[in-house]
Amino acid sequence: MSTIEDRALIETNFNFPGQTRFYRGKVRDVYTIAEKLVMVASDRISSFDHVLPRPIPYKGQVLNQIAAHFLAATAAEVPNWVIAHPDPSVTVGHACVPYRVEMVIRGYCTGHAWRTYRDGQRVLCGVTLPEGMRENDAFPSPIITPATKAEEGHDEDISREEIIAQGIIPEAEYLQLEKYTRKLFAIGTRMAAERGLILVDTKYEFGKKDGKIYLIDEIHTPDSSRYFYQDGYAERQAAGERQQQLSKEFVREWLMANGFQGKEGQQMPMMPDAFVETVSDRYIKLYEILTGNKFEKADANNIQERIKQNILNYLTNM
Repeated sequence: MSTIEDRALIETNFNFPGQTRFYRGKVRDVYTIAEKLVMVASDRISSFDHVLPRPIPYKGQVLNQIAAHFLAATAAEVPNWVIAHPDPSVTVGHACVPYRVEMVIRGYCTGHAWRTYRDGQRVLCGVTLPEGMRENDAFPSPIITPATKAEEGHDEDISREEIIAQGIIPEAEYLQLEKYTRKLFAIGTRMAAERGLILVDTKYEFGKKDGKIYLIDEIHTPDSSRYFYQDGYAERQAAGERQQQLSKEFVREWLMANGFQGKEGQQMPMMPDAFVETVSDRYIKLYEILTGNKFEKADANNIQERIKQNILNYLTNM
């Protein structure tokens, strides 16, 4: 009988023809070949800035295909990095020079925005926040709260004025990033509403290649975005109740219930098989709710070989 680890992609260590660079992130393995990136979505899962010791079967495929769904839906409005999907867990795209700022956009006073507001601050990343807001209230219009991308540790808030004054991004290019960010958020909001959801906040990353700006990385996935359920939102808000989220928050809650919040000296708990299977099932459900499509599980008998061969076939025929 196969174990969970047998059915999951923990990591890859391929060496492709023409490969010039390899980078392993928290959850993805990225290969640079000529001027293309081959991004493999593993089944690793991270929380509190730590990679958990056990993988989640099909998680990589779920996130890769959710991102593919939304990138395809927005490509006519905002150019993106994607060239091909040779495997359900792989995306091939243009190797861009990333901007060192994440474009965070928020439609609701939730998460970091709410914590800032609750602590009495009324300016976030140079944006003035209205008085009288409660947690999870909608902003009068979505606000952009950029963050510098940290090599290590946490990202830091930064304002439009600071980005331009410090020369991090030229003004004309930054204004284009803002324009793209609002356009993407509007499309994501509409698509979410069609699925009975509210896109609460999200982040976008951009890069540049040959003088052209591209949307890079994943978009509108549960790992990069927060969603509320539309049904009952107003009633819960009026009653001061917690909103129902569609996200991986349940993993964080399990970790906290087992004494782990990523703080120094805390022992990371080992997820039992039953909980790992539950997380896998919930990721699959997330895919089906967000896209409206039935999830088709890719062959998990020999994931490493499947992915390697699919990438090699793509490289041979491109």
